[in-house]
Amino acid sequence: MNAVQTFKLTREFDSLVAVNGIDLEIKKGELFSLLGPNGAGKTTTIRMLCCLLKPTKGTASILGYDVIKTPFAVKRLIGVSPQDTILSERLNCWENLALIGKVHGLSSKEVKRRSKELLETMGLMERSKDQVRKFSGGMKRRLNIAMALVSDPQVLFLDEPTLGLDPQARRAIWEYIAELKGKKTILLTTHYMEEADFLSDRIGIIDEGRVVALGTSQELKTNLFEMHSMVVSTENLTAEVIADLLSKYSRLEKVKGRLKIYHKDLNFKEIVDYLHSRGVTVYSAALEQPTLEDVFIQITGKKLRD
Repeated sequence: MNAVQTFKLTREFDSLVAVNGIDLEIKKGELFSLLGPNGAGKTTTIRMLCCLLKPTKGTASILGYDVIKTPFAVKRLIGVSPQDTILSERLNCWENLALIGKVHGLSSKEVKRRSKELLETMGLMERSKDQVRKFSGGMKRRLNIAMALVSDPQVLFLDEPTLGLDPQARRAIWEYIAELKGKKTILLTTHYMEEADFLSDRIGIIDEGRVVALGTSQELKTNLFEMHSMVVSTENLTAEVIADLLSKYSRLEKVKGRLKIYHKDLNFKEIVDYLHSRGVTVYSAALEQPTLEDVFIQITGKKLRD
């Protein structure tokens, strides 16, 4: 059984089609990242999957439960960390977690056990009795994720969980999310391409309400770009060698002792051995792959924050 499945999932706001017939299948235990420019439909999709917004057309299921027909069954199975941090600022960590635990029907004993475990894991135990209003942004984000996990959900929705955090706080949250892989099904939205690259089993790119690309990070990088490149730091590169390389490869760029070779298939050893055989000094050589950000911009034609 898929943990999350959508069937022509659509949401319209008057004349605006925010989500346009999305079909997705997310396996149990998979960490799936949904990427897209602002306004592409990511948060609207999550709100429909969490039963916070009713689809205009189509539907979706969470572990076999239909989000329209059985919303209360769905809500028992999921945890949500929304894009905007939602905390009771005048309460401490224990009180915030107890509030969510009671909403999910957990006993006081179970809430206390789960809260202790999560506060220790999230590094919040020392400040756990302080009012949340005194916390840094990173601490609030960690508590928000803990609140999404206190009910021990089978499916976890993380909507931009590291938005606005400094690199150290972001990395700490990445490490914790990585520990959940395989234990929980996770749907993650993010604007940080390195975050999606590091964490995801698969990635879907959404633009103007449609899924326009789907696959692993490596599949997206490999399948999209016909040309790959290799950068060589050299000396003694002659016009004759350059002409010979041009006859074999699609394109060359030479700037200040660096040679960049573009071609569909590049054999690293073959190129280095050839240069050595022609008396060219090679100081360093490396194959370059497109980044996930390159893939994103190539597909959507938009920068990350458009």
